[in-house]
Formats: sequence, structure tokens, C-alpha cells
Amino acid sequence: MAKRSVFKVSDSPEKYIEKIDVEFKWYPGFSVSQKQKSIKELHCNYKKIYSNDDILEVSSKSENELGIKLSAFNLIINTKDNRTFSVESAFQSSKKFELGGPYIDILNKTSREAKKDPRLKDSGKLVAFEFYKKRWSLEPKTLFYDWLYIRALYKNSDLSKEILQYNAFTDIEFNPEKSINCQANSAALFVALNKRNILDYAMESIDNYIKAITDITGNSPVKEKKQINFFD
Repeated sequence: MAKRSVFKVSDSPEKYIEKIDVEFKWYPGFSVSQKQKSIKELHCNYKKIYSNDDILEVSSKSENELGIKLSAFNLIINTKDNRTFSVESAFQSSKKFELGGPYIDILNKTSREAKKDPRLKDSGKLVAFEFYKKRWSLEPKTLFYDWLYIRALYKNSDLSKEILQYNAFTDIEFNPEKSINCQANSAALFVALNKRNILDYAMESIDNYIKAITDITGNSPVKEKKQINFFD
């Protein structure tokens, strides 16, 4: 058995997102088909409780074309200086370490190449993020990553409309014991901001975005919720 999180757009005025842990049958193996079997089990168990929710897997393993396009590996950022790169490459290239970085040349790499760049492991402790001369602190933990993702999605009119059909999101590869940032969380936050009619405001400036996130949460846009267990 395995456990993964579902990031659900919250109906509560106090939080943007509810993170719901769901236990489900895991299909081992690295093939896409095995991952998709696990995704189906995860979604099925979630829907047993939240039957009215519309749930989407956001990753390259998704059976839904929209979910694949929304993967940080595939979601593209287009800058004012006519540069184009993925959210993943932008995030990895922005890491500032004790002994080096940010490594701007990573922007020229594919998403997979960017994530595996050896300098990201050989440069000491992560101390901040720097993107286009703007420095971001490490707290709140997902603030910078979420902004990168939401900004890229906001600029894509087709994807930003399609995603609003959903109110719950997963990423089968996300393991909170190994990672902090999650594209499913970012997708849910995008929908949540739109639902509150503050998405346009949040995207007007970085300061507005930070205010929109921290004013409602005090720290983090994720609200913990009880775990769903089906295999006690």
C-alpha cells in the first residue's frame, strides 16, 4: 500500500487548499502504465469520500492530456526578453547555494537535464532563490515555486481556462519525505486564487502575490486534514 496527497481547493475562507492524505493500492514499477494504475487507485479512493470533486493528475504520467501539459517539466515560461524555458528549468536555475549559484545556464537545459545538474548537489546548503535579479527567501517554503508555476500558467490562456474544470489535484511522483514543492499544490493554488477573484491582483506584481498568499494564511496556503485510510 502507499499514501499520497490530494490537494483540494478549500471552501473555507481561512485557507486556500486542503491537503488530504489518501491510502491506496500501489503498483510497483517504473513504466507509465504502472504509474497510471496507481493513479487510478488513488483517485478512486479519494472519490469514495469526495464524490462530487473533479480530480486531475498533474504530471507526465497523467492519462489526461491537460495533466501532462500542466507538468512543470512541460509548462513553459515566456519572458519579456523572448526567452523560453520550462518551469522546472527556471526553478532549478534559480537555486542559490552556500558555495555557488544561481546557475543561470541551466535555463538552456531540458527539464530532466536541469533537475539532474550535478552542481545542485555539490554546492552546499540551499540559502535562497534568485530569478531575474529578484531574491526570494526559503520561507514560506513553496512561495517561490508556486509563483513560478502560477505565473507561467496565468500567461497561458488555454491551459488557465481548462484547469478551472477541476478542484482537486495529485502528483503521483510527489513524496513529501523527499520533496517540498509540488506541482499539484501549485495547480490547486491557481484555481483557489481564481475562485476568490484575486488571481489577477496576485499576478500584477510579486508584492501583490506575496500579500495574497500570506494575508490569508499567515505562512502557508496549505491546510492539513485528516488522513483517509481504506486498508486499516
